Amino acid sequence: MPHILTLCGSLRTKSSNAALLAAAGHLAPAGVTVTRYLALAALPAFSPDLDTVEGEPAPPAAVSHLRSALQGADAVLVSSPEYAHGLPGALKNALDWVVGSGELVGKPVGVLSASAASQYAHPQLVEVLATMTAVVVPGATRVINIPRREADAAALVADPACAVALREVVGALVAAANGHQVEANAATR
Repeated sequence: MPHILTLCGSLRTKSSNAALLAAAGHLAPAGVTVTRYLALAALPAFSPDLDTVEGEPAPPAAVSHLRSALQGADAVLVSSPEYAHGLPGALKNALDWVVGSGELVGKPVGVLSASAASQYAHPQLVEVLATMTAVVVPGATRVINIPRREADAAALVADPACAVALREVVGALVAAANGHQVEANAATR
């Protein structure tokens, strides 16, 4: 069964996007592992100069940690708020660190937004991921409008409409990850 890594674009402790991702993890089918990536704030500001030392690959430890986490995942689920009509800087910075190294190339990715008011960041995130040649899974990409403040994963799991939507998102992402694994196995034969 697949391993899904979740990335939250918000660094807030009580982020509604983090609650949405946590609820998705609780609703994942048996056997699917869902791991939260919690070190977004540890990443240095992106600079290609920091990725090498004397021409040899030598990324900062936090960057290696991100790349390793993404590489080890079969699929990625991202949820992000919108700040000033755009992506939060911490999330965009993290994505910039993996453009050249390619951990998202061909990887199934779902994109969530916890607010219908997010009219710009959600499509921007889809565009950035598609440009990076991640496989943005349509059935795992949607806006699920939830309370903006003090959202709680347990309450979201208990909400019938939210739970149905999140099960559909995770199900679509699991199906895409399983299909990706089959293709990868066939390619190595």
